[in-house]
Amino acid sequence: MTTVYSLSQLGWSPFFQQQLTLDECCQYQPARVFAQHRSYVELYTDQGVQRLFYTPAMPPLTVGDWVLLNDDATFYRALERLSCFSRKASGSKVSEQLIASNIDTVFIITSLNQDFSLNRIERYLALIKEAGADAVVVLTKPDLCDDPAGYRQQVQAIDPLLMVEVVNGLDADSVKVLLPWCRAGNSVAVLGSSGVGKSTLVNALSGQAAQLTAEARETDAKGRHTTTSRTLHLLPGGGVLLDTPGMRELQLADCEAGLAEAFADISALAKQCRYSDCQHNSEPGCAVQAALSRSQIDQRRLSNYLKLMREQAYNSASLAEKRDKDRALGRFYRSVKKESRKYKKGR
Repeated sequence: MTTVYSLSQLGWSPFFQQQLTLDECCQYQPARVFAQHRSYVELYTDQGVQRLFYTPAMPPLTVGDWVLLNDDATFYRALERLSCFSRKASGSKVSEQLIASNIDTVFIITSLNQDFSLNRIERYLALIKEAGADAVVVLTKPDLCDDPAGYRQQVQAIDPLLMVEVVNGLDADSVKVLLPWCRAGNSVAVLGSSGVGKSTLVNALSGQAAQLTAEARETDAKGRHTTTSRTLHLLPGGGVLLDTPGMRELQLADCEAGLAEAFADISALAKQCRYSDCQHNSEPGCAVQAALSRSQIDQRRLSNYLKLMREQAYNSASLAEKRDKDRALGRFYRSVKKESRKYKKGR
């Protein structure tokens, strides 16, 4: 039996509807990417599940994208993204990797054991704010911690307005606190390193064993990858949930605005520095260092801010250089083809 989903259940909204012309509304079928594979993507449509094989003419797609299909289920065009998450590809490769798109809310999952890291939470917050989504920090495995409330206070100190919840993924009643963000038409993503309980949480929210789970190693609380690909899950309440593989290396690039928002307190101080290019180390008239000396900000947070700013600046420059080289190479190829055509005509 073919399961049929309404477009609103899949996350369709006026933002996407307004991108369609009158003719497109009548002639083409909207579909949402819910899983990626090497040669094709899987799509949810209001007529069931379909496969779309990659062709050279197709743009890069990621989980969460909306596309329009022809009558024969072939690709017509992709729609503009409401939000887009990307990172610098891991390792030494200079390229950008798409993570997900069209996400409304992101659950940042961190377990209350050796995995807990304020620095990592701030890194995720910068990524999420750059993409234009809302963030909720979800602290898991409170049974492994003597003072969950203390950890929650540490996270809340990052931003008094930040939503922070403590959840036991194995307790259905505990997970209910997250249901308001999983309402019909809302798209939620789950981010976090391996072993923090992402898949357990996905299972609890979806009401079924949607993902395999595995215990974290006792020696260092590091988890094993039980999710190996990004996949969308339809929730009982009508929302859409995206699970992602654990990402230990989340390199930031083109993320200056997101960092400024994630570290709004430090960014506001930086505007008061005497020099516009102040590095916030030992320069005279540095408002950031003055605030540090008055204990208005803490050294850990400032060090992480400076580290992430250097990282994103370096990666952004590397990606910009690669884009320039790719454009130059493209122009060269086009000129060679043009000269080749001229030569053939002149013979």
